[in-house]
Amino acid sequence: MRTTATLAITAAALLALTACSSSGDDSADPTPSTSATVEVPTTTPTNALAPANDEANLARVVDTYTSLYLAGEGEPAYVFLSKRCKAKADPAVFEATVEQAAKDYGPGHLATDVRATVSGDMGRVSYKVQGLPKFDQQAQPWTREGGDWKYDAC
Repeated sequence: MRTTATLAITAAALLALTACSSSGDDSADPTPSTSATVEVPTTTPTNALAPANDEANLARVVDTYTSLYLAGEGEPAYVFLSKRCKAKADPAVFEATVEQAAKDYGPGHLATDVRATVSGDMGRVSYKVQGLPKFDQQAQPWTREGGDWKYDAC
């Protein structure tokens, strides 16, 4: 898979460890700006995608999320969080965490052996992070909300 999948895994692990602080305003759902250089894949099914395509779409989303996370792109990465995770992760704290991850680990940590499985609106992704084995993931949860895959390991 792509290099960004590895970054997604690392990002997910870091998020699970650091971004689960309570937000004082759970009703607030900020719409962060997106980076002009990052293409955000859509996972909205068109003409009933086959399960293999659904799994490939989830793998691409994980790859994008990880890339954004390890590149220090907090606002666009925040968009990938599920509603449940957004309720637990204050946007400012999340952005600071992402910026720190970029400083601590930098780019170049590819996701390898990425395996996504999908059942309805739930997905699980397992992968390894090249050079950062402590961030390897097994069955990391993702959920589909409004047709888009969202990180749900908070």
